[in-house]
Amino acid sequence: MALWEVGAPRRSFSMPRGPRWFANITVVVLDSVIVRLLFAAGAVGMALLAAERNWGILNQLSWPIWLNILLTVIALDFVLYLQHVMFHAIPLFWRFHMMHHADLDCDVTTGVRFHPVEVVLSMVIKLGAVVLLGAAPVGVLVFEIMLNATSMFNHSNIWMPVVVDRALRWMIVTPDMHRIHHSVLPQETNSNFGFSLPWWDRLLGTYREDPLRSHTIMSLGLEQYRDPRGLTLRRILALPFVGAPGRYPLARKE
Repeated sequence: MALWEVGAPRRSFSMPRGPRWFANITVVVLDSVIVRLLFAAGAVGMALLAAERNWGILNQLSWPIWLNILLTVIALDFVLYLQHVMFHAIPLFWRFHMMHHADLDCDVTTGVRFHPVEVVLSMVIKLGAVVLLGAAPVGVLVFEIMLNATSMFNHSNIWMPVVVDRALRWMIVTPDMHRIHHSVLPQETNSNFGFSLPWWDRLLGTYREDPLRSHTIMSLGLEQYRDPRGLTLRRILALPFVGAPGRYPLARKE
């Protein structure tokens, strides 16, 4: 995706790539270490444990393994959609999700830029969903691979023909679709929550087809954080604790 961004970029960057990449990649390394220390087995390990002890809905059903895998992937993606909406709806959770949205540009590294506290909360939710569902271990593995791949795909700054983008949007969240979610405008930020599958936004009324301004000139990030000097690694990690949430939480009072 990074090579595609260099060869066929969708937008011009508003700030130098070096400092952003340093902060974003350092964050993902930190997140990986924390998750490994706190959740040694991970989601696949929890799915194996649930299968061994016959926990969860799917483990009570005698369905073909391919169907369990398919239902696991679809159900976990829906849980992720609901979780994403929750992180926008609850001001406390939004504070941690702000770090992801504060990026003034959106590229492949934005897809892995999440606050460590958000990553831990997300893993707790995912493990709970795996146990409750009785998710197929292979399905969880497929979901994890798909989630990481599509997150880097739909956050990337790549150009593709409009006709290709419109066709892909029925099967997968595209960069043009998800970029709207990173708009500085609250009404656009609170739309297009899907990560991998685009169906939930269409079914639940959170889909927005195009930004108010074109993709090449729309402003990204958060309206209260426009100074690149305030978005260093140290400051973005402190953002949830000292930063202002702005007008973005869905539960805000007008």
